[in-house]
Amino acid sequence: MCDGIQISEAMLDSLRQSLEDKKNNGGMSEKRYRHTVEVEKMVARLAHYYAPEKENILRAAALLHDLTKEYSRDMQIMLCARFGIDVTETDYHAPKTFHAKTAAALIPSEYGEFAADEVIECVRWHTTGRAGMTVCEKLVYLADYIDMSRTFEDCVRLREYFFGADIENMSAEQREAHLDDTLVLSFDMTMRGLLEEGVPISPDTVAARNELVIRRK
Repeated sequence: MCDGIQISEAMLDSLRQSLEDKKNNGGMSEKRYRHTVEVEKMVARLAHYYAPEKENILRAAALLHDLTKEYSRDMQIMLCARFGIDVTETDYHAPKTFHAKTAAALIPSEYGEFAADEVIECVRWHTTGRAGMTVCEKLVYLADYIDMSRTFEDCVRLREYFFGADIENMSAEQREAHLDDTLVLSFDMTMRGLLEEGVPISPDTVAARNELVIRRK
């Protein structure tokens, strides 16, 4: 992994084309590709308010975040073994969280020109969140939840909640508070859904929510 890389528009165009080629060759579904490019658009929109200087870092992370989303659980476990990633009982019984770990692990070997720590960490935590999330991690997490391809009721509700505020005219402190409030709402929605499904909740999600709730108090 490296820091301080400069991600150009040409690099992003090339990365997007490689994903399109992957889709055309059967390595990614049309739905997953469409979602991926919509997350890139959304995170660029969020970057305008929170981290304009990080826009290309965020867009790269968005394009890479679901590299392994459609892999089977057996393939995910195999990749975890290959990269020395611990697999917990929670992971095994909540397989939707695997892809964040395995996608992040693949970036240095398959997309080395994007292997900045910030990119990798945004991909790593985009599904569960964690305590101590950076602004960039929060933005990729949120963009994945509310991109325009999402039509699930909770996603629409969260998108309307976030953009229903007058973000443009907020102070920096108000914007940060609004972002954190939106993430808390998203964690609540996620955990409610997991409880209804009867599957484990990642301890990282609980820790992320608790930290933000305590900060708000």
